[in-house]
Amino acid sequence: MTRIAKYAIPAMILGLVLAVSFALLSATSKGGSSDPVAKLATGTLSKLDVSDRGRAISGATFEGPAGQSMTLADFGGKVTLVNFWATWCGPCEREMPSLAALEREKGSEKFQVIAISVDAAEDKDYARERLGELTSGVLDFYFAPPENWDIVYESGAKGFPTTVIYDANGKEIARLAGEANWNSYEAAALIDAITD
Repeated sequence: MTRIAKYAIPAMILGLVLAVSFALLSATSKGGSSDPVAKLATGTLSKLDVSDRGRAISGATFEGPAGQSMTLADFGGKVTLVNFWATWCGPCEREMPSLAALEREKGSEKFQVIAISVDAAEDKDYARERLGELTSGVLDFYFAPPENWDIVYESGAKGFPTTVIYDANGKEIARLAGEANWNSYEAAALIDAITD
């Protein structure tokens, strides 16, 4: 083996390994994103998705705490975290106390958590009671039974729980499909960043 080949082959292999490692690191790193919200998708919020950012809020109706017809536009003027949940959904119930903690800590004239139950109409009273138990009464009860799921479909929820965050102008900021810990440093940092 010539002297050049003796050193060139290992150098080429090392260069290839470094190039592949760099490519993999770049592809999985949130730091490369230019979206400031995407950069906050770490820890428990690592599944935060900003691909529909700017999507308009749904105009579909759902039932408010007093049984009144409402739309998400009724929360205009503040950042709104909308969580679609159900009592038959284990991950929904597990994350509900952390949503209540986020509302307790960050709820203000700038930010509010809205939990919309998607339970069946015959389970409405149970869902209202269960929300009270899971959140110690911190979150109000909003309701959209399956026959009124336009709000679910138009919001792009494909499963439960799904959380969608809207800005004060009714445009989507980000969404998260599945369970998350909203009583975390990452969640507090996200809310601080989008309400300032």
